[in-house]
Amino acid sequence: MSETNVRSPAGLPATDWREEIAPDETERFTHYAEQLRALQRDRAKKSSKGAADRALHAKGQAGVEGEFTVLPELPEYARVGLFAEPKTYRAYVRFSNGAGARQHDAKDDVRGIAIKLVGVDGKKIIPGMEDAKTQDFLAILSAFTPFVGPHEFVTVVRAAANPALLLPRLIKGLGFGPSFKLLKKLAGGFPKIASVATATYYSALPIQFGPYAVHYALRAQSKAEPVSGKKAADHFGAELADHLRKGPVVYDFRVQFFRDEKTTPIEDASVEWRESDAPFLTIARLTIPQQDPSSAKGVKLASFIEGLSFDPWHAQVELKPLGAMMRARNFAYRLSTEERKAAKEPDGTEEL
Repeated sequence: MSETNVRSPAGLPATDWREEIAPDETERFTHYAEQLRALQRDRAKKSSKGAADRALHAKGQAGVEGEFTVLPELPEYARVGLFAEPKTYRAYVRFSNGAGARQHDAKDDVRGIAIKLVGVDGKKIIPGMEDAKTQDFLAILSAFTPFVGPHEFVTVVRAAANPALLLPRLIKGLGFGPSFKLLKKLAGGFPKIASVATATYYSALPIQFGPYAVHYALRAQSKAEPVSGKKAADHFGAELADHLRKGPVVYDFRVQFFRDEKTTPIEDASVEWRESDAPFLTIARLTIPQQDPSSAKGVKLASFIEGLSFDPWHAQVELKPLGAMMRARNFAYRLSTEERKAAKEPDGTEEL
């Protein structure tokens, strides 16, 4: 089944994006989610705390509070959902490593940022949570993924759980040629950063934006620094804390609009939406104000944030996630959240 929007008037972003939804997706994506939950349960059995972590992004580098400000005088086509008018929202922000295991920050890994806005009106997507007052945005250091779709992703995650069996499991799941093609992509490693306060994060996957489709990114206003020297096991969190004791950390929230299926595809997550094809537009700003994460309040706040669930489907209907990778996450995140008994969604009345 395909879902397609109509062509927009000249001068506006294209609206003829489409999703290609296979008839067996629910069955397949449920199976993928169950496989990831099995890994989550297996790690819990081996964990010293005996409780389930997140299936992925298990290690939080930091949990801090922030403000998300929608900018004034946006072009009309960018005034969608919560971006319809200038407003500032309370935000809970979690920085993390991407692996399902808690490991040294020096180890090659995906790095992520997850933002939960509180006080967001409007109908939400998840059944039973239509009246929730939250909106989540999740992003990683890469502007695209090495995986075309969820089958490749889940196969790699499951195979990597036992490095000694990685290659035979990949070949069994993907075939000989595709396995080596994917390993070649993965051999490039992950982007290296010196600080989460100076990094740029990308959605890497699309979301609906009213009649349009976009990728989004968070670009740090502070300049990046070279990566050097031996680092401690938790140096990303320590380094961010040092930044925040001195002053705020600020990111520009930017979107780039779908152009066409070749340069900005909805379903193929391995294709980068290049800025030359789809220029960025800054529509909001995330400010993490000066604070001390090591203070009593900071420790309590971080603990609260660790208990929350961050999910791209915690979203207004106007900002629905798009593409197979996002649709698969709708199944996986729900099971992962249930497995670790995540806290209920905040509503802005919590006092920390």
